[in-house]
Amino acid sequence: MSQDSAIQVENLHKNYGSFTAVQDISFSVHHKEIFGIVGPNGAGKTTTIECLEGLRRPDNGLVRVLGLDPQKSRRALHERIGVQLQESHIASQIKVWEVLDLYTSFYEKSVDYEDLMVKLNLSPSRSTFYSRLSGGQKQRLFIALSLINDPEIVFFDELTTGLDPQARRVIWDLVREVNDSGKTVVLTTHFMEEAERLCDRVLIMDHGRIVALDTPENLIKNLEAEHKVIFAVKGQFRTEDFGLLATVETVEVFRDKVTISGKDQRLLADVVNLLAERKIRYYDLQTQQPNLEDVFIRLTGKEIRN
Repeated sequence: MSQDSAIQVENLHKNYGSFTAVQDISFSVHHKEIFGIVGPNGAGKTTTIECLEGLRRPDNGLVRVLGLDPQKSRRALHERIGVQLQESHIASQIKVWEVLDLYTSFYEKSVDYEDLMVKLNLSPSRSTFYSRLSGGQKQRLFIALSLINDPEIVFFDELTTGLDPQARRVIWDLVREVNDSGKTVVLTTHFMEEAERLCDRVLIMDHGRIVALDTPENLIKNLEAEHKVIFAVKGQFRTEDFGLLATVETVEVFRDKVTISGKDQRLLADVVNLLAERKIRYYDLQTQQPNLEDVFIRLTGKEIRN
């Protein structure tokens, strides 16, 4: 195993009867990075994560987490990793401080959960029953529980599902803080914006295979999708002037709305400069940039999966 890798996976394969959930995938996770795993329902994300955590036994392949075999060294590994809990694992009539105190007892080494409550803004809710916490408070509690043993690697699985946009961004900030403290973070998510904003690298899975693995920036760049500049104009507008720009592929005009498309990142600057040069009066200028969601759709298709 490479010393630069917190996690090493080689030819991981897992079947459930006649169904193949994961098909001979290989990848590594660097120390202190935020590594995202995304894919449609049934892509194999959860099975992969469970194999890393030692909850599933692979049929074939090598898995090493912090140099340990998750099956042969499960107890030693669980002392060094943090795993986000799901809501169903916590009794409704237990108080915040009680569940933190309980989980502290599960580990040989632990941090002061009072400090965790302060950092995660849970102190005002320390005596609140779990069932009365808001969605955002529950997610902050899950983060606290995953950090109670001061782990080297933290696994987050769909951490912000069901949260409103404001609460989701609070959780994103907390994930960054966890990573900034020196911990490796592995997360799965259905939100492409979340993966794009948080992850150093993203692994996209489909039908149990890896279809892409790179930084969000490179995945988007390699997509070669169109950039668009959209604006409204007052007065005369000559499409042929803009069609001569090297960065422009198409110019569409509908009433007073103009849409100019191209695959070069310099498109916006070229269009705005020419608008100024031709003294064209424009307003309501917008841009549409390709993003990780475009990559995801291109690689995995648009059909709904159950």
